[in-house]
Amino acid sequence: MRDDAFTARCKPLRLVLTDVDGVMTDGTVLLLPDGQEARAFHIRDGLALAWARRAGLLTGILSGRASEAVARRAAELGMAVVRQGVRDKGLVFREILAEHQLAPHEVAYVGDDVNDLPVLREVGLSAAPADAAFEVRAEVFMITEARGGRGCLREFLEAILKARGAWDRLVQEG
Repeated sequence: MRDDAFTARCKPLRLVLTDVDGVMTDGTVLLLPDGQEARAFHIRDGLALAWARRAGLLTGILSGRASEAVARRAAELGMAVVRQGVRDKGLVFREILAEHQLAPHEVAYVGDDVNDLPVLREVGLSAAPADAAFEVRAEVFMITEARGGRGCLREFLEAILKARGAWDRLVQEG
C-alpha cells in the first residue's frame, strides 16, 4: 500500500529540502527598476516549515538562483540549510549530506524542474508540485495537488508530519 510506503519513508527523515522558484513561489521573478528581484511566497508554506522545525526536522533551500528575497525568507523561517546560485544540485546535495552527517534516505526534497532530478533521484522521499515539469512528475514519489507557490510545500510537509504522528499535536499547540 502506498500510504504504508509513504510512512516508512517519513520515519527516518531528518532534513526537508526544497527548491524555491516553482515550489515556494509560482516561478515568477519580478525584476524591479532598481535591479532588485522580488518573489511572492505562500504564507502557509512558512507555517508548515516552522512546524516541521518544531517537530525536530531541519529545513533548507537548494536553489539554482540567488536572491536577497530568498535569503531573507529563509532567515525569517530559521532554515538550517540555505544554498543559492547552485549549478550542480547533485554535488551540493552530497556536500549537505556530509556537512550534516546525513544519509540520503534521511532527506526529503521538493523540486519542480529537470535540474532538480539529481537530488530527487537520491533522497528518501521526493515530491513535486502539480505543475512541475513532466520529467520530474514521472520520477517523484509524491505529486502534490497544489501548484508551485500555491501551498505545495505545505501540503508535502503536512503529509510528512501526519505520517510521523506530529501533526495533531502541532495543530493543538498552534
